[in-house]
Amino acid sequence: MLRIMEIIKSKDPDQQEFHQAVSEILESIKPVMDQHPEYRKANILERLVEPERVIMFRVPWVDDGGDVMVNRGFRIEMNSSIGPYKGGLRFHPSVTLGILKFLAFEQVFKNALTTLPMGGGKGGSDFDPKGKSDEEVMRFCQSFMAELFRHIGANTDIPAGDIGVGAREIGFLFGMYKKLSNEFTGVLTGKSLNWGGSLIRPEATGYGAVYFAAEMLGTLDQTLEEKICLVSGAGNVAQYTIEKILDLNGKVVTFSDSSGYIFDEYGLDHSKLEYLKILKNIKRGRVEEYAAKYSSAIYTPVDPDADFNPLWDHMADCAFPCATQNEINAKDAQNLVKNKIMAVTEGANMPTEPQGIEIIIDNGLLFGPGKAANAGGVSVSGLEMSQNSMRLAWPREEVDNRLKIIMKNIHSTCLEAADQYGKSGNYVDGANIAGFIKVVNAMLDQGVI
Repeated sequence: MLRIMEIIKSKDPDQQEFHQAVSEILESIKPVMDQHPEYRKANILERLVEPERVIMFRVPWVDDGGDVMVNRGFRIEMNSSIGPYKGGLRFHPSVTLGILKFLAFEQVFKNALTTLPMGGGKGGSDFDPKGKSDEEVMRFCQSFMAELFRHIGANTDIPAGDIGVGAREIGFLFGMYKKLSNEFTGVLTGKSLNWGGSLIRPEATGYGAVYFAAEMLGTLDQTLEEKICLVSGAGNVAQYTIEKILDLNGKVVTFSDSSGYIFDEYGLDHSKLEYLKILKNIKRGRVEEYAAKYSSAIYTPVDPDADFNPLWDHMADCAFPCATQNEINAKDAQNLVKNKIMAVTEGANMPTEPQGIEIIIDNGLLFGPGKAANAGGVSVSGLEMSQNSMRLAWPREEVDNRLKIIMKNIHSTCLEAADQYGKSGNYVDGANIAGFIKVVNAMLDQGVI
């Protein structure tokens, strides 16, 4: 195991998030490797940490002022052993090759947990859609797809949305793909409903995280009813996490964006949530405006010099980190323990640092890792693929019910895998082990490729 980490650090010394993701998997699967010498003989780990394909390309586009701009585009096709590559596209200034490799690596095991036939991939660009006109975003997306289209397809690689890539961007990307390929096919998920999208897809990651949290609380004979919940983020995942918590009669008192966070002691209701959706999705405003509208809300700006996030320092029952990677550090985890949090459910990808996870688990809190808890989004993407293949659309109730069943099955799969390998009750190890076994067995079946 140590040798694998030394190899990837020597090859890619600057990819810290990727190192973190691989290290977590390696720590979890030690007992599996001990029981399966055939994995070592086949050098399965060396093969698993190398992407099957890395695509990097220039994206030139023209802004509204007539100036030529240049960004960098990526697609990481990580592993296709159980199905075509599946994973989102992220448009954000923070996007780098290392970030996308970490996300693609996590996606492989997340997709395996869904039981749907999907491999893992991820892609995106350092382009920032914030502050850009619709025409600028369209021109960028068309240039991006002019290169990407030759590498993707309904049975090859099916991208979706992620941070910075919503229905608007998916529409522009799909339009260019259709023009270049001369076919209308389910090559992207997250499409608008009137041209091949699925009901519940925008809500799926947030809804799924709440369903997973409810399953974890059920092991303690608890529900989300009247539970006080801390949520970070204010984008798609956070919005629908809040919505489902409210549907289950929980109380949400926080949310955030990159500028700061809101604490609303009276909690959000559906009308406040609707205002938040308009603020972020239509006006593209900052959460500070929420505090200007509701007197019960307190806005706290980000302190770049602080060693902890005060959002996680409120008395509550459940925490849902839904913003970005590594947003909960060791000090934040200690605050969660101090404030009597029962369960932490990751709506974002890898939002908790390794020391934070260790503190949370060692203190007996329920912890739902992102590759299990936020798998609802890619699960409904898989259901969208199925609907596209069959040329039909399921009603909202059917998609939502299928999502509930998938999240329930992921929860039980994690517990069963953890129990089998002496990690009883540890969802992190259970998720890593279950996903790992499914992927590597498929790899072995298919030979050295």
